[in-house]
Amino acid sequence: WRFWRTHWKLLGVFEIDPEHEFYPLTCRLRAGLRAATQAAIDFPPPVSPPGRRGDTEALRPGAHGADFELRTYAAPAFARLRRSLGLSEEDYQASLSSRGPYLQFISNSKSSADFFLTHDKRFFLKTQSKREIRFLLSNLARYLRHLERYPHSLLVRFLGEGSGTRRAARGSCCSPGARGVRAARLPRRYDIKGCRVNRWAEPAPEGSPAFVVLKDCNFEGKTISLGSQRSWLLQQLELDSRFLEELRVLDYSLLLALQPLHADERLPSSLSLASIVARAAHLEDADAAPEPGAHALAQHRRLLPASRNPLHVLDGPQLRYFVGIIDLFTVYDCRKRLEHLWKSIRYPGQAFSTVCPAEYARRLCRWVETHTL
Repeated sequence: WRFWRTHWKLLGVFEIDPEHEFYPLTCRLRAGLRAATQAAIDFPPPVSPPGRRGDTEALRPGAHGADFELRTYAAPAFARLRRSLGLSEEDYQASLSSRGPYLQFISNSKSSADFFLTHDKRFFLKTQSKREIRFLLSNLARYLRHLERYPHSLLVRFLGEGSGTRRAARGSCCSPGARGVRAARLPRRYDIKGCRVNRWAEPAPEGSPAFVVLKDCNFEGKTISLGSQRSWLLQQLELDSRFLEELRVLDYSLLLALQPLHADERLPSSLSLASIVARAAHLEDADAAPEPGAHALAQHRRLLPASRNPLHVLDGPQLRYFVGIIDLFTVYDCRKRLEHLWKSIRYPGQAFSTVCPAEYARRLCRWVETHTL
């Protein structure tokens, strides 16, 4: 255990022990989330369209302070999303409210948010501003319809939304469905926006286990080798970016992590007996509707790999790629228009992140197209 605590610390992951400033908050969160998920277990949501924005419930868990209130938003809608992903409420509850402490995740991101990992490293929890929460809830029905229409979308899965209140203090958190992957096997991670201004991160020294997320300019001269999966990625990225364009969103990122494949994983499509059985099960579960072949084609499905969190995994000849679209809350409003004008003067002729949503979507798709084989 001492070894893993030291290892996580070097990777930017810190255990939130009783001496940590966030320990009281995370204890209350665990208790509140246990109560929230228990409500979904006791009263499963009906199979129906996404809930309204106003679906809220206030829970006051007795443990770790009766003065703490956790308010959940659109709980039935998020419960239906979790169910559609094959995630049972009992399993979800066990991760969010385990006896083990949460972990704090720290990287070189410019975000002012706080990031936590569940003790088993399966799920992220991220603090959000009230503006971000309002934006997600106001577009929740459209977000869920997009995921229903394209179940293998690259968009990050938000599995719950809530805010905690203690006396006069108020904090918000949401839990994206980022399934954990052991960091030791992810030597390279990139945050891609499709532009170049301020898109360089100083890499960690050779041999250092420090956690650094690299950026567009760090990827210069490299390619993503996907083979037959390339066309699927390009089409799905276009579908997802078009959806974000409709929401007037920009400044989102394609999060890309690379992992070397083991020798037995480099077989064509990992065609071991276990892999074939697992993939067949995925396809059977996904295509339960009539005429599954046509239905899967309309929903732009693919044959998922037999791996953890397969929705965001693409296997190439030598590398396994973890791909997802994150940071979906920046709207192209008046402030961003002014920022675009200022950057046009400050960086004439250069590619910077603050552009209109249509150009942002086209540019990111173009970046992926030119960097994939």
